[in-house]
Amino acid sequence: MLITRVAEPAQIAHLFAGWPDTLIRSMLEGCTGEAYANVGYTAAQIVNGDFAFLAGDASCAEAAALAAHIPDGFGRNALLLSARDADWLAVAEAAWGNRAMLGERYAFCKDVHHFDPSKLRAFTEMLPPGVRLAPVNSALYRRALDAEWSRDLVNQFRDEADFLARGLGVMALEDAELVAGAASYAVFSAGIEVEIDTRPDRRRRGLARACGAALILTCLQRGLFPAWDAANLASAALAEQLGYVPAGSYPILVITLHP
Repeated sequence: MLITRVAEPAQIAHLFAGWPDTLIRSMLEGCTGEAYANVGYTAAQIVNGDFAFLAGDASCAEAAALAAHIPDGFGRNALLLSARDADWLAVAEAAWGNRAMLGERYAFCKDVHHFDPSKLRAFTEMLPPGVRLAPVNSALYRRALDAEWSRDLVNQFRDEADFLARGLGVMALEDAELVAGAASYAVFSAGIEVEIDTRPDRRRRGLARACGAALILTCLQRGLFPAWDAANLASAALAEQLGYVPAGSYPILVITLHP
């Protein structure tokens, strides 16, 4: 077998040391995600949610297999692949060919922020008429899971009980309809990775900002850090408005799995 699933995260932790991504941290702490490595544990892949991370020896014999590896039951249409260095990026591009498109994401500091609780509370109150915020409960978990646009708010956990035990979430409801939400895409010992989604026909009304502000306030009350990573400039601008400090952009490969 070229690659194998990693049973003990400590076996590959040194390969990812210093990489400040909370999805990596979550997996290494045994919270969410899984990892795969070559037999000698000189190269590895971490998969957490829609994301995969490659690190270690990009010249090893198993590098291409790791770059092209998709876990059984992955079930998503695309994989967002991040590489530790340019050598890994080249391996991944070669492995996926025209199914890989180079993109860019925007990172934010994981230990520095300018959160202003009074400003965040004001954002939670700037809601259109008929809209209210509510913490995720059993009923809202199921409703989020049933709709394609909101599924990523809750589906990184094993099941409903797991989310309610370890996850956090705030939903926006308009006339009892779920229209937006902010929740924990992943968890780690000191915080969560934030996921924010708005129903397409309800965007540009301040709902994402209100939900994000409410989730950040909940995290601050519990002594948790709400980590943010932006897929586009609009998400990055919202993050800065809420109090996050930019840490620069980085390349990512968007891998099309199911056209």
